[in-house]
Amino acid sequence: MITALAGGVGAARFLQGLIKIVPEKELTVIVNTGDDIQLHGLHISPDLDIIMYTLAGIVDEEKGWGIRGDTFNCLELLQKYGYETWFKLGDRDLATHIHRTSLLKGGLSLSEATSKLCQSLGLEVKLLPMTNDKFETHIRTDKDTVHFQEYLVKRSAQDKVIDVVFEGAEKAQPAPGVIDSILNADTIIVCPSNPIVSIGTILSVKGVRDGLGKTRAKVAAISPIVGGAPIKGPADKLMQGLGLEVSAYSVAYLYRDFLDVFIFDNIDRREKKRIEELGLQAIVTNTIMKSPRDKVQLARAALKSVKSR
Repeated sequence: MITALAGGVGAARFLQGLIKIVPEKELTVIVNTGDDIQLHGLHISPDLDIIMYTLAGIVDEEKGWGIRGDTFNCLELLQKYGYETWFKLGDRDLATHIHRTSLLKGGLSLSEATSKLCQSLGLEVKLLPMTNDKFETHIRTDKDTVHFQEYLVKRSAQDKVIDVVFEGAEKAQPAPGVIDSILNADTIIVCPSNPIVSIGTILSVKGVRDGLGKTRAKVAAISPIVGGAPIKGPADKLMQGLGLEVSAYSVAYLYRDFLDVFIFDNIDRREKKRIEELGLQAIVTNTIMKSPRDKVQLARAALKSVKSR
């Protein structure tokens, strides 16, 4: 059994490749929910949705989010009614949020609601939200403190980052199955996701980091940083705001206490010695996923790296 820790777009693309070579039923994905937000009375889980849509084959690949061919008629009318519409919700996408919110209001947990959504989309992969409890990632800027989605989408990640705050981390319990999937896995892969607000959130949930340190499974991680910059997203600005060097090495350093293997791009081959000095096996390969073939090859490299330990 394989367990993956995942954030948004980068993780979804990697998982696309992984399910081409591993049966879906053998894969459990623990997904960041620190990005979750309430808008228009609806519970929105951006990372869960990106991964669901991607693995179901309906994601808008060009945008990297939402549903391919979606329209925005509802949002356009909401704007006329005076609502803020900075968070782009397509008409078909809204159906997911309406259904999830209805399930939650009916007494289901986020885990249970996610399972039902996956079943409806024909997925056999087990998607687990990192927690069913309220957990929000907030960004402290030089102006104020805002929800991560407001920082990223509404403000286009332009504000200077002072700190990252995980609201609810002290009380949040891991969702059912999260710790068991780590302790009982044969292989664990940390997907190429933002190390601060995608993987960092998952690691902040009680028992997760400890479980990764105790599991008998080999743990591999793929760097989302290539050539000193993220492939997508504001990881560089967040890392800089926290006083971290923006490099593949920094990501390896953040995970060093539980990691066995670190996979990073050919562009950063000069980082190999520094990464090995952390006590990790360093694998240099292509990590930029431009094509379906790239995704599959990266997935194969990740699986090979842990089997060779």
